[in-house]
Amino acid sequence: MKILANDGVSPEGIDVLENAGHQVETVKVAQEQLANYMNENAIDVILVRSATQVRKELIDQVPGLKIIGRGGVGLDNIDVDYAKSKGIEVINTPAASSESVAELVMAHMLGLARNLHNTNRDMPLEGDSKFKALKKACAGGTELAGKTIGIIGFGRIGQAVAKKAIGLGMKILAYDPMVEKTQIELSFFDGQKLSFDLKTVSFEEVVKNSDFISLHVPKQKDYIIGKPELELMKNSAVLVNTARGGVVDEKALDVALANNQIAYAALDVFENEPTPPIKLLMNPKLSLSPHIGGATQEAQARIGVELADQIIAIDKK
Repeated sequence: MKILANDGVSPEGIDVLENAGHQVETVKVAQEQLANYMNENAIDVILVRSATQVRKELIDQVPGLKIIGRGGVGLDNIDVDYAKSKGIEVINTPAASSESVAELVMAHMLGLARNLHNTNRDMPLEGDSKFKALKKACAGGTELAGKTIGIIGFGRIGQAVAKKAIGLGMKILAYDPMVEKTQIELSFFDGQKLSFDLKTVSFEEVVKNSDFISLHVPKQKDYIIGKPELELMKNSAVLVNTARGGVVDEKALDVALANNQIAYAALDVFENEPTPPIKLLMNPKLSLSPHIGGATQEAQARIGVELADQIIAIDKK
């Protein structure tokens, strides 16, 4: 089959596909030119991440399309049901980026706990002239050990976050309407393993009783965290969103931070990507990253190989 990786794919994934006899193109085609390119080049499979949209219009314009692959978890940019109604396979890689996203969550939490989000801004500007003042301003951080992390959405990524948090000595509260209980297994460097049986609790209990809250849910019609939920949180709470833009009401969040309703927040995803509002970006109570949750070398390699394996399996049917 001829495969267009329009948003790129790892060399490891390309190797697996080419060794199986498939042809992979990694040229980046503009959205408005995509249908013509795919038809002219007899593309059977398109691989995308979040940039390329595979909507009904494109699906209708490319009758030879057999497989749509999404490198990552969410399928927001693909008309999945319509594609399937046309006999097109839709695949993604829900497990490949779990570790990477979980580590980013912990990075944001640790950074906020010790004010690193501000020291990394201020030290290059004033570290030589106001060292003692900066030291005083950034003292009084907190430890994660002994604190409670609330995890909203307890699938693969949420459970990966729980493992990291347990390793740091945190307590776990988790909410997921589809998960009643699960077993978390931690594997250590020397081959030892420990298992923890966890039961989920109510959404309200997570929101009200957590010191840190991490979101791991798909895009919703309404906000998961809006003004009412922010009002329920501890005024010392930290909110982390590495899930999807639009699950947090950013205007309400900005107000809650200004009014000290919660202490800090971290955002890797935004309602208006790729142009989040400058007022939000300048907020000193926010730790920010540009949608890099799954963007590690290891995750990209796993994503490429996982997509390749699925494509090969479908082709053999």
